[in-house]
Amino acid sequence: MPILTYSLIALGSYLLGSIPTGYLVARAKGIDIRTTGSGNIGATNVFRILGTGPGIFVLLVDALKGYAACILLCPLVFNWIAAHYFYIVFRNEPMDLQIRFKVIAGVCAILGHNYSCWLNFKGGKGVATSAGVFFALTWPAMCIALVVWIIVFAFTRYVSVASMIGAVTLPIATWFTSLVSEDMENRPSWLLQSVTIAAALMVIIRHRANLQRLRLGTEKRITFKKTGAAP
Repeated sequence: MPILTYSLIALGSYLLGSIPTGYLVARAKGIDIRTTGSGNIGATNVFRILGTGPGIFVLLVDALKGYAACILLCPLVFNWIAAHYFYIVFRNEPMDLQIRFKVIAGVCAILGHNYSCWLNFKGGKGVATSAGVFFALTWPAMCIALVVWIIVFAFTRYVSVASMIGAVTLPIATWFTSLVSEDMENRPSWLLQSVTIAAALMVIIRHRANLQRLRLGTEKRITFKKTGAAP
């Protein structure tokens, strides 16, 4: 049963994460987002090409994919495998076990977004989906990282810079919240702390091209104005 449960949670979360929200929204408007702007399917490129409304929609849906994989899909699969019925079983399991399954769900959702099977295993950079995952796994640390993201973005208007600094902040915030938490049972585990480090590294790796553009001075700032693209 454990292998089947892990496998179904991993597969379901990957497929959920692989839904190419930005690509689908742009295609609905007659645009292939992969050939426009930066060529990325994430919310930042949608902001630039389609404007604020579609950009916010893609941002929220991409984040929701990660959150739902941990909070909804993971318990549903576990409950069905354990009891063949959708009643509450998962939350009665030990916290370490819950975190283990949620981590698997979250990691696979991020991988699905970054390497979507629907787009020849290409995708976004995983920032929004990772945010959704870590809001589900360790919301206090994620709130700290989000505040840092907002501050950096407000000063620089570079989403890439804010995303990378926010990603690096997350494992530090996870460690900090584990120190100050009075609830021993709900303190972030070593597994969760390790995953936040891995996620931060993945975000930085996925921003290699942005780092190059920052070095050359060609990275574009967000202006919240639709640039437009030919259908």
